[in-house]
Amino acid sequence: QVQLVESGGGLVQAGASLRLSCAVSGDTFRNYAMGWFRQAPGKEREFVAAISGNGRSTNYADSVKGRFTISRDNAKNTANLQMNTMAPEDTAVYFCAAERRSGFPRTGIVSYDYWGQGTQVAVSS
Repeated sequence: QVQLVESGGGLVQAGASLRLSCAVSGDTFRNYAMGWFRQAPGKEREFVAAISGNGRSTNYADSVKGRFTISRDNAKNTANLQMNTMAPEDTAVYFCAAERRSGFPRTGIVSYDYWGQGTQVAVSS
């Protein structure tokens, strides 16, 4: 059973940075593409960023391009999301997800097989 555990959420001021981590266990980590999604109150869950299993390909939502960076450490079985120049509209619960079938950085929620429980991120103005 693959398990994902997010960490690193918190409350920050606008313009600040935050780094989220996702620890994965239960299977060979490099076989999975990893994605980050977020869900703000009253809104649907949306794609944020994704990275391929070998780390060579990434994908970003337009709203975070140039501010957020996704990375992974296949030796440590972790995926990370570095968030810079944060804004109040980044406030949401952030989820990491793992995709086994293709290993490509897909943007669709339905593409992902396993999900973490989420970590809260709040950005004050």
